Amino acid sequence: MRNNIELLLPDIGVVPVAAVERAEDAVPLAQALCAGGLPCVEITFRTKSAGESIRLITENCPEILVGAGTVLTTKQVDEAAQAGAAFIVCPGFDAEIVDYCIQKEIPVFPGCVTPSEVAQAVKRGLKTVKFFPAEAFGGLETIKALAAPYAGLKFMPTGGICAGNLGAYLADTAVLACGGSWMVKGELISTGNFQEITRLAAEASSLAKEIRN
Repeated sequence: MRNNIELLLPDIGVVPVAAVERAEDAVPLAQALCAGGLPCVEITFRTKSAGESIRLITENCPEILVGAGTVLTTKQVDEAAQAGAAFIVCPGFDAEIVDYCIQKEIPVFPGCVTPSEVAQAVKRGLKTVKFFPAEAFGGLETIKALAAPYAGLKFMPTGGICAGNLGAYLADTAVLACGGSWMVKGELISTGNFQEITRLAAEASSLAKEIRN
């Protein structure tokens, strides 16, 4: 699955970005997303249960593509990979982490918001980078400006993406997929409101399919 990440994500369109405080919520979360038509989730290392959550999802929900987000160290890369994460996402461009993932043959999407950061990613042969925080750094207009001199490079904008602006991002050819947390907010997970997560996921999935197809 790791070798096909950049082929799978455009069809899914939306990558839910979730911070899971309790590992026991991981599987119900994954099941809720799949039920809503989004068989993908990025579990962030903003909580202590991230590694265990990734492991539980990969073991119990093989139909979902699970990645690790907010990865800040190579130790977290190892923890995520051992838990079964199919890809790594970093908030910024950390050369040590990117090079480590490339060496380990683990797909990595580093955060890039400047031409210099994009250049470093392209130099390393990366085909897709994260654009974070998207709205704070100019949104779609900045993506278009960065994509112009780097033909073929794809962006995965995250940060400020919501149901209201998702369509505009997905309609742009430079966008591989969008990351977002609006359908997996912390309170929805902690209160066990997985029915609402499924509803929001279905809404996002439907919009993505409408635009991409």
